[in-house]
Amino acid sequence: MMDYNWKLKNFDELTNRELYRLLKMRTEVFVLEQACLYPELDDKDYVCLHFWAEKDGEIVAYTRLVPPGISYPQASIGRVIVVKEARGTGLSQLLMRKSIEATLEAFGPQDIQIGAQFHLKSFYEKLGFEQNSEPYPDYGILHIDMTKSVLK
Repeated sequence: MMDYNWKLKNFDELTNRELYRLLKMRTEVFVLEQACLYPELDDKDYVCLHFWAEKDGEIVAYTRLVPPGISYPQASIGRVIVVKEARGTGLSQLLMRKSIEATLEAFGPQDIQIGAQFHLKSFYEKLGFEQNSEPYPDYGILHIDMTKSVLK
């Protein structure tokens, strides 16, 4: 497994360059690559933790860790991204495992909720998430709500 430099920062700790690079990456993937016109900047970033991996100074993976009560009653993980060049390398599994750990450390032991793209259901199931909603369209992409039960 390659060595990555992992970073976790709240909004006010982000440098201008880090913020720009993270938002650019999110826009490239969620708006351009997925051809999905939606408000990428949703005002949640101010209260979230931003978690990412860098390799050779480039951001290669990212998640947004959302405190309880913002998107769902419990903490959640969103905006999951691995750059095209790093897909299929195992980085997405590593990113999610580390994001789960960081979420539990930041917000305490609790179940974790995600709104997952439906075609990634089996990926998230391998990480312990279980579907808890019917599929629903979200800006033209089919999603499902999933929960990882930590308090079982």
